[in-house]
Amino acid sequence: MADAGSPSQTGFNVVVVAQHGRLTYEALLFAASLRHCSPGFTGQLYVAEPQPGPHWPRDPRIRDAEAREMLESLGARILPFESRHFGKDYPQGNKIELLREMPEGVPFLFFDTDTLITGELGAVPFDFNRPSASLRREGTWPKPALYGPGYAGIWQSLYDKFGLDFPSSLDPGQPEEHWRRYLYFNAGFFYGACPRRFGALFEDYALAIRDDPPDALSAQTLFPWLDQIALPLVIHALGGARDALPPGLLDGTVSCHYRLFPLLYARESDHTIRVLEDVAAPNRLKKLLKQHEPIKRMVYQRRGAKVRALFDQNALPRREQAIRNRIKSNGFWMR
Repeated sequence: MADAGSPSQTGFNVVVVAQHGRLTYEALLFAASLRHCSPGFTGQLYVAEPQPGPHWPRDPRIRDAEAREMLESLGARILPFESRHFGKDYPQGNKIELLREMPEGVPFLFFDTDTLITGELGAVPFDFNRPSASLRREGTWPKPALYGPGYAGIWQSLYDKFGLDFPSSLDPGQPEEHWRRYLYFNAGFFYGACPRRFGALFEDYALAIRDDPPDALSAQTLFPWLDQIALPLVIHALGGARDALPPGLLDGTVSCHYRLFPLLYARESDHTIRVLEDVAAPNRLKKLLKQHEPIKRMVYQRRGAKVRALFDQNALPRREQAIRNRIKSNGFWMR
């Protein structure tokens, strides 16, 4: 496996995943937005790329040579990694497996590729010895059965499996059996002091949950939530917490996990949309990005502005499904 290169001497590294298709174009936008909005970031941006192997029926690597060149011109370093356990059947596992190839002992910050950097990363007061992850989430897992066990029983079974202290993970400000009482993150970003230590624990926990789940999980669906089931356990084991960062920075003024372009235009800030359209404007990048239909339609053909006109950004529907339904009913849904 190729060497990740010399460790960054300037604080921390950033990593996203890219492969053939949608993630190639999202990675281009991510890299362009990082360069545009965070000139003070002096670490290394890695674009991790899964390699061909038995877990991928087709070659997953970035096939567009011009896109690879553009990523490198934007300051990214391509980081090959092997898919030993996941691959096509669970691509979310990429974010677990790539960590073994990151520079050891250098703090890292992982982002899902469908993210824009919208402010200065250097302004975020990270304590990498107190890892954390995104709190922009809904109560997607678990879904307790009518006759139990409830949230407490399900989560405690996981903490017990790995010898972790369950009570210290709870938010006492939330009521019993409310999903927010229990440590749960969106895996759209997470960070820690050493990617290899973090990744080894993440891999061990995810595989143990997948292959030998506690009895309390017998009625639960593990996919696609496996990464988000294991992640809070990893963060808790490494001394992290839900409140390790001031609110409003990541998933706020400094980054935006937009996920899908129609959702971005429907609900994200005017500043985020300006960042998207500014970084997508240069002709050399536009030539590449127009190959991805949602970017072509939403950004360059201005359908995004029509989506935005469907909503009052100061009074958005509370649930994402309602936003999706309105976009679909008006014929603007794309993914």
